Amino acid sequence: MKQQYLDILVCPQCGGKLEWHAPQQELWCRSSRLAYPVKDGIPYMLINEARALTDEEYATV
Repeated sequence: MKQQYLDILVCPQCGGKLEWHAPQQELWCRSSRLAYPVKDGIPYMLINEARALTDEEYATV
């Protein structure tokens, strides 16, 4: 995910900053504890498409 996209994309639930996690192909929001999938390079920024971050994932830096 290009940094220029990360600079403008925000979590649709809380408006928080997103982090790119390449191994999972997801954008994570630590504020709302949600992970948004990226499929074929397209972020799916719908709350009902997101999954909850586990406690272990949330604790990672």
